[in-house]
Amino acid sequence: MTDTDTGRGTEAGTDTATGAGGATGTGGGATADWATGWQESWDRQQEWYMPDREERFRIMLDMVEALTGPAPRVLDLACGTGTITARLLARLPEATSTGVDLDPALLAIAAGTFGGDDRVSLVTADLKDPDWTAQLPYDSYDAVLTATALHWLHADPLADLYGRIAGLVRDGGVFMNADHMIDDTTPRINAAERAQRHARMERAKRAGAVDWNAWWELAAQDPVLAGPTARRFEIYGEHADGDTPPAAWHARVLREKGFGEARPVWCSPSDTLLLALK
Repeated sequence: MTDTDTGRGTEAGTDTATGAGGATGTGGGATADWATGWQESWDRQQEWYMPDREERFRIMLDMVEALTGPAPRVLDLACGTGTITARLLARLPEATSTGVDLDPALLAIAAGTFGGDDRVSLVTADLKDPDWTAQLPYDSYDAVLTATALHWLHADPLADLYGRIAGLVRDGGVFMNADHMIDDTTPRINAAERAQRHARMERAKRAGAVDWNAWWELAAQDPVLAGPTARRFEIYGEHADGDTPPAAWHARVLREKGFGEARPVWCSPSDTLLLALK
């Protein structure tokens, strides 16, 4: 479910639209070029917003392995195209992953990418629905992981979601959220970082980088993704309208909801990877 806020990235290169993927095929049907096309172009689009994206995934998986071992059962929350799942299985081949999301276009890419892999199951569910956990194939998970998605939610529904996540994580298991966590007590630092980031993004865009809006325009032209993309915008609209509270808020709420420990394990000037241990 990842997305951008105004001028900001989602779970979010410096690539051109060439190779952004698309459908190929003749005669009666089209087959989307999932892994080397749409999946790869999603990564490039996201990296335009967050050049350190792979670093935080590396730290996330370091901590999963350290705390849950080499074969964890993972819930990829608001999984999008399956970005976390792909890196999880490359790093820990004995892991299993349940991806849950509501976005029909991104889930179509995930299904195309992981089709036939019995380590992966995908669930369509709305995280705002209080009964979404009933649709999962398991009652508990070693790790629940999410990246640049929960800023879609305002603080109160996010706190409620954290309570449901706490009920899914086994004792000794982990929850990690990598997202925009803005410290409003440092406005000059925030402004300087934002100005530098946007200048870099503009340079990359002039060199041909595809941003959020351009990526979705390409998806809408694809014979396979056009329908799911239209449904996606019916569900979500154009952009997120949630909150980005600071890391201290996330840590406090997660402890209140049942986690024993919670703190950042990685941060950039605007984003944080926060780990909570059950």
